[in-house]
Amino acid sequence: MSDILPLDVIGRRVEVNGEYATVRFCGAVPPVAGLWLGVEWDNPERGKHDGSHEGTMYFKCRHPTGGSFVRPSKVNFGDDFLTALKKRYVLEDGPDDDENSCSLKVGSKQVQTIGFEHITKKQSQLRALQDISLWNCAVSRAGEQGRIAEACPNIRVVNLSKNLLSTWDEVVLIAQQLKDLEALDLSENKLQFPSDSPTLTRTFSTLKTLVLNKTGITWTEVLHCAPSWPVLEELYLKSNNISISERPVNVLQKMRLLDLSSNPSIDESQLSLIADLPRLEHLVLSDIGLSSIHFPDAEIGCKTSMFPALKYLIVNDNQISEWSFINELDKLQSLQALSCTRNPLSKADKAEEIIIAKIAQLRTLNRCQILPEERRGAELDYRKAFGNEWRKAGGHPDPDKNRPNAAFLSAHPRYQLLCCKYGAPEDEELKTQQPFMLKNQLLTLKIKCSNQPERQILEKQLPDSMTVQKVKGLLSRLLKVPVSELLLSYESSKMPGREIELENDLQPLQFYSVENGDCLLVRW
Repeated sequence: MSDILPLDVIGRRVEVNGEYATVRFCGAVPPVAGLWLGVEWDNPERGKHDGSHEGTMYFKCRHPTGGSFVRPSKVNFGDDFLTALKKRYVLEDGPDDDENSCSLKVGSKQVQTIGFEHITKKQSQLRALQDISLWNCAVSRAGEQGRIAEACPNIRVVNLSKNLLSTWDEVVLIAQQLKDLEALDLSENKLQFPSDSPTLTRTFSTLKTLVLNKTGITWTEVLHCAPSWPVLEELYLKSNNISISERPVNVLQKMRLLDLSSNPSIDESQLSLIADLPRLEHLVLSDIGLSSIHFPDAEIGCKTSMFPALKYLIVNDNQISEWSFINELDKLQSLQALSCTRNPLSKADKAEEIIIAKIAQLRTLNRCQILPEERRGAELDYRKAFGNEWRKAGGHPDPDKNRPNAAFLSAHPRYQLLCCKYGAPEDEELKTQQPFMLKNQLLTLKIKCSNQPERQILEKQLPDSMTVQKVKGLLSRLLKVPVSELLLSYESSKMPGREIELENDLQPLQFYSVENGDCLLVRW
């Protein structure tokens, strides 16, 4: 805190009693004598007015209670980079440092920030530091030119989130002294970005990860700065109220990950503007209000040319309520993993099974691996569940008569393929099950492991409406054998020596005329 003001005080980021603000005015405010700073608070509830006093407007605020007048002596204008670094890693050693240990992330990279006693002797030297975190350390400027490069030339990863940096130009002054910089987190710094493309330099020539969450950057400003990031692979733009206004042309061509979450101005039409990024593998679109998506270049059952490399898509916390959204995702040629939790569609009955059945190449859903037997079960259940609808729409087991209408094919683009894969659903499968009556539908069956005769023969009571698939699931748990490896058949007590294979997983036991006293034969 000091009464000495920086020359460029207007627009500077400051901290006052733990609250962050931007200086909008510097001067006298009659009738009270002395110098005042007019600040606009990040938290508008902290302020008292809109920048006016006794009818005179001294500065403007976005919120009617976002402004205050404070004395310069109450304001913290922050430290230069090197001063903050020394405080954090050299001058703050003491008995309590172990309690201050924490782990922070710069993009997808974990950065450990620990007390002085846990930093090795080599790392305690500024020149040896490579991964640093100056989170919430009131860094506001680069400081004297050349001092950072001289003191700590080997830094590769920097977390500068929640500091007092005011302009992108100040960030450049820091970065140009870190020749090996690979990852930079600037989140929660309200930065002023250049309105035109800055002069190309080698300042960010090695930068691969850049985090700009809650910085106020616009999409236009991203594209203006992007030529300076020639090898950038990960870009985080969360919570900036961004709208995608134009295509990235000759920029961001090496980007693999883009996080646009919590930007509610982004809609389906804007996504087409980034669909040609050739290496984009990981796209985060959580909490943007997304409800629909469409790839107009691809017909039903075809693959789109849009997002050619996209493998991982995250659309959590949106307004997705229609299965047409999931149908469209099957058009993505490289999609392997999807996360779509906390959407209206997530509440649908057997939602995850239906998603698995609708997207053929999906390997991971909501961060859980899809096992082969899980996919098989989901696809068979889907084929059965919509079998009657398929028949009514013109579907038929005879290929020459199989002509489901366009409406059905639009709603169920993969259904025909599932019929080719597993066969068309049979009449018996599609019959509505009769009400279950326990007293006369329980079968007492022996269970024998044919290829392990030393195993004890089990005896179980099973309903005759139980499907072969569910019987396999029960036996998988009892025998500790994967479902996919189990083969079932049975011997009838009425026909000793004759073995009947239970080959259709969707059929109930009653379909095969299994009766009381029969013996199930299990192999794997």
